[in-house]
Amino acid sequence: MAKSPITPSDEMEPADVAVAARPAGVDTKGSINLRIGADTRRLIDDAAAILGKTRTEFMIDSARREAIDVLLDQRLFVLDAARFDAFVEALDRAPEPGPKLRALMRRVPAWRI
Repeated sequence: MAKSPITPSDEMEPADVAVAARPAGVDTKGSINLRIGADTRRLIDDAAAILGKTRTEFMIDSARREAIDVLLDQRLFVLDAARFDAFVEALDRAPEPGPKLRALMRRVPAWRI
């Protein structure tokens, strides 16, 4: 038997919506399995030992720090006052739309077809 899609309804009351609650004390940790060469493992173990951490602690800390750096590199940049002013000026004088953008804006979106 096929399930019908759930559609929003203006008639729904808050009491009609159930939200599954996660029981208290449920562990939300997962695992990641990696296959690495012996030299890499030894390098990680040596670095972890110097910091007084386990291999897992060291790898999680390192991966988390790198992930934050990657995300910040995509979202945050710092400019001095002159470069900031030039950046804002460039944003304020955006180029005129070209033929490809005009054609795209004339297209009917897929969800309206």
